Amino acid sequence: MNDPEIRTLLYPLLQDGIYVDELPTGTTRADVVHITPHFMHGYEVKGDGDTLQRVENQLRCYAEVYDFVTFVVTEKHVSKLLPLLPEWVGVLVASATDLRQHRPALYNATVEPAPLAALLLLEEVKQFLLSRGLHGVSQMRKAEVQHLLRTTRAIPLSHLAQHVRERLILRMPQRLLDRAERKRERQRLAPLRRKLKQKRAATAGKRRRKKAAKPRSTLFKK
Repeated sequence: MNDPEIRTLLYPLLQDGIYVDELPTGTTRADVVHITPHFMHGYEVKGDGDTLQRVENQLRCYAEVYDFVTFVVTEKHVSKLLPLLPEWVGVLVASATDLRQHRPALYNATVEPAPLAALLLLEEVKQFLLSRGLHGVSQMRKAEVQHLLRTTRAIPLSHLAQHVRERLILRMPQRLLDRAERKRERQRLAPLRRKLKQKRAATAGKRRRKKAAKPRSTLFKK
């Protein structure tokens, strides 16, 4: 099974809230993130053609951000994947017709404020900090805001997490509009790209034929 086939089985299970594909998370992207007013659940999909080489980094990034984390994999990955995951990470096993729960995801107690806030735009984070009574953040750079979030105790993690969820849910309609616009643009440009590709191929063919027809010079040594 491949990634799109597994996602098709996963989406119907994500009831309430929204789900987002390919959400930038730390130094990676979460394949699917289920966001509700109460939690965020990150899913990493591994099809038959995928490897487990990036699991360590993916897990580190997801553990800093999501309330729950689940790996959705095919049977071929299960035995090698389990030793790489802490017990709180869930595992779903994909077959041709459904997803079988190997073990449920448990609550993740390792979420950190700075990586969590990084899911939002910098200005969104600043507005949140200002609303919580932290002055002087308007002119801060991203690194300074991140340092503040790592060191301050004035912002409860639960309040920040709620703000992040609310902003991401509100952003989804615009995200869908942008996605539709990009799709229309790809469709509009597709014929032009095909013509350009054909033109380049024809030009390359003429050059090859011209080169093949050109007589080769012979050097004679006396």
